[in-house]
Amino acid sequence: MRVGYVLNTHPQVSTTFIRREMAALATAGVTVHRLAMRRPATGAVHPGDAGELSGSEYALDRGLFRLAVFALPALLRAPVRGFLALRLALSCGWRSERGVLVHLVYLLEAAWVAGRARALGLDRLHAHFGTNPAMVAMLAHVLGGLPFGFTVHGPEEFDAPRALALPAKLARADLAVAVSAFGQSQLMRWTDPARWDRIAVVRCGIEPAAFPAPRPLPPGPLRLLCIGRLAEQKGQLVLLAAVARLLADHPAARLVLAGDGPMRGAIEAAIAARGLGARVTITGWIDEERVREELAAAHALVLPSFAEGLPVVIMEAMAAGRPVVATTVAGIPELVVPGATGWLVPAGDAPALAAALAALAATPLPRLAAMGRAGRKRVLALHDAGVEARRLAALFARNGREGGGGDAAAASQSPAAAPE
Repeated sequence: MRVGYVLNTHPQVSTTFIRREMAALATAGVTVHRLAMRRPATGAVHPGDAGELSGSEYALDRGLFRLAVFALPALLRAPVRGFLALRLALSCGWRSERGVLVHLVYLLEAAWVAGRARALGLDRLHAHFGTNPAMVAMLAHVLGGLPFGFTVHGPEEFDAPRALALPAKLARADLAVAVSAFGQSQLMRWTDPARWDRIAVVRCGIEPAAFPAPRPLPPGPLRLLCIGRLAEQKGQLVLLAAVARLLADHPAARLVLAGDGPMRGAIEAAIAARGLGARVTITGWIDEERVREELAAAHALVLPSFAEGLPVVIMEAMAAGRPVVATTVAGIPELVVPGATGWLVPAGDAPALAAALAALAATPLPRLAAMGRAGRKRVLALHDAGVEARRLAALFARNGREGGGGDAAAASQSPAAAPE
């Protein structure tokens, strides 16, 4: 099977799980063509991303004008499909925060994707994220008739399903993948029950070989690690409040914030205001090797998020034999087991988070090591990238046998397919 992966900016530091999935699919016998919209501004951060850059095609490499020149014949080749795709783009654009003009750009990108899919002889398209990549894949499906599916991670898709035209995407796709049971339930909310069999759970995976036997927990004062984008939904300001409470009884504890993002200035200001400069470090973005080094140096991963899908960083921490302190949001409780592999607290509750960190600090190292081993066993059983890729390949093959996603023109007339 030949599958075109429709991606936005590729590769990115925060989406290495997509690279792992595509590599595992290739091992499972699926030929993957990377059809990305744009190159990353920073180039390849991780050595493994160099191959992604050279092995991907980019719609916007040609510039918007040349993309339009390329797209026009594709839109005119099948006027009915072109009209239906234009109508759908306009309809979705009116309901979106991004507006009509951006959706017309998506239509140009979709025409490029449809043209490349035809030239490459692809069997289907698959997009990661139910946001603009799924929009481009859906429009390419309407233009060219190629079946498509997409993987939803959350939380963006669940925050604004109507504005993102999630019902329209679900109505036209022959496969919608969630990365957790929670995500599956959210997709079911916006799908006709008669089509629930098109929704499946395929978990993001890790490569077990990249996580050999965990290194021993370090001696000395408590060292906490938080990995993630410095953004509102990640809750780092609540974590700083909890750490300030923790330091009253554990003054030698340290916190490392690995990541960067729009809230870095606000977080640095909060660190200074609370007098935490000697105890909290911000590393900026780090690559996979540095992530493993930071996990080895930590006693636990802390993730105080307000909203999530199912963070890969939790999987990596558990594979590294580290307990996890996280919030009870989205798919996290499906992986973190309180008392066995870590602690769960309500999102936004700084006192509860501080209490969990205090309980962590009071737990003897042998017990923490046992929790780490239990977490490693659990994540390797549930999130092996090779196993999950074979599951996804089987879903691609099943839908191929069933005849794909149906006729795009017919779907566009169906009440169930209309954007909400």
